[in-house]
Amino acid sequence: MILASIHPQFLISMPSGGEWGIILLVVIVLFGGKKIPELARGIGKGIREFNDAKEGVKSDIESGINSKESDKK
Repeated sequence: MILASIHPQFLISMPSGGEWGIILLVVIVLFGGKKIPELARGIGKGIREFNDAKEGVKSDIESGINSKESDKK
């Protein structure tokens, strides 16, 4: 019954400064200092590939819309 009285905005709030420190400490302990650059590089590569795929889909949709408009004229 306590969960029903909690506002939804509190359930999805971002971590504060102290919580980020704890998260960083756990990551360092789990992965070690040498693995963190590799982990960051992998995350960056994944984000880059996602953005490239997103732009590809966007351009495909736009070209489809433009071709339909030119067919109507």
